[in-house]
Amino acid sequence: QVQLVESGGGLVQAGGSLRLSCAASGSIFSINAMGWYRQAPGNQRELVAVITTGGNTNYADSVKGRFTISRDDAKNTVYLQMNSLKPEDTDVYYCNADVRSGYDFQWRNYWGQGTQVTVSS
Repeated sequence: QVQLVESGGGLVQAGGSLRLSCAASGSIFSINAMGWYRQAPGNQRELVAVITTGGNTNYADSVKGRFTISRDDAKNTVYLQMNSLKPEDTDVYYCNADVRSGYDFQWRNYWGQGTQVTVSS
């Protein structure tokens, strides 16, 4: 079993910064892509940023130039540095990862439990 645990959410004023972390634990052989998604109540979950094992990144247009995704493979952790935050960035942010099990070597996709980010105007 693999778990993704997010941390770092909270309340911040517009223009401020937050750093989200997501650590994967459990029976892990390897991790491929890791990413961050966000979802507001009643809306579909949308991609914020994704990073591959090679370090290639992709961002939603709405966050380009403000957010930076990175990963530490030694710690099985992905980060999202969020700068110049806007009220419209308010959402629940979810971590996602493609993980190869150390138990049966099968690839599975996992989600974290979500962390709330609230940006006040």
